[in-house]
Amino acid sequence: MATAAQWLEGARPRTLPNAIAPVLAGTGAAASIDGFEWWKALLALLVSLALIVGVNYANDYSDGIRGTDDERVGPLRLVGSGLASPASVKNAAILSLGLAAVLGLVLALTTAWWLLLVGAACLAGAWFYTGGSKPYGYSGFGEIAVFVFFGLIAVLGTQFVQAERVDWVGAALAVGVGAFSSAVLVANNLRDIPTDTASGKTTLAVKLGDPRTRTLHMALLAVPFLVTVALVARTPFALVGLLAVPLAVRANSPVRGGGNGLELIPALRDSGLALLLWSALSALAVGLA
Repeated sequence: MATAAQWLEGARPRTLPNAIAPVLAGTGAAASIDGFEWWKALLALLVSLALIVGVNYANDYSDGIRGTDDERVGPLRLVGSGLASPASVKNAAILSLGLAAVLGLVLALTTAWWLLLVGAACLAGAWFYTGGSKPYGYSGFGEIAVFVFFGLIAVLGTQFVQAERVDWVGAALAVGVGAFSSAVLVANNLRDIPTDTASGKTTLAVKLGDPRTRTLHMALLAVPFLVTVALVARTPFALVGLLAVPLAVRANSPVRGGGNGLELIPALRDSGLALLLWSALSALAVGLA
């Protein structure tokens, strides 16, 4: 039976920057148009955290019952390691996603009813990433989904529930956050190319191959800093986002250095930290402007 510490590790806390960063960015974008609402920002953060934990447990469950995680290099998987039953991990996923749904319902009912449709799409995206008979994560669409759900929807949704409108600053921040979030997944899937190929999981990394996946990771890490330059049109203080460049360079170091397997773990960690730092700095800059 899995311990509390193992359940926590199974929730993959290193992915939490992917949930926190879009809310920071969206809140900064809302503040930039005088729409900051602290309690809605807090609710959006809780929704995002519950959603990503639910996604991680759902992936653990779905990959585990398919045998994809039987030979895994990387963070602990509860089902694949045999530490927890598939049913218990599935229930943990449903509980987390259910919490996200309830909190999201509050935001929708206090803002706009059609956000319920957006929330339903997010829940479906979370489950069918690796769940169902034809999971889209097994067909190379994982990075696109992360860009959309943890970039565009999360940032613009956070801005909208507070300010009740979105603008180009929010859209720009959404692109930057989405690119960073996708880079985290690219680093993860680069590491797993050998095992995913063997198990029949056709991720984008498997389709592109090792060299082009490494190039993609570098390109995705560059996008947010192009966004930083564009945000100067709103405020010159947006250039503070460039302080995240050294961390992004460090994140890409094991990737461009030819690292494999466990050597790529720092790339995941540092990509997430660069995402968090860039989002916080950029949100502060545009929010104060």
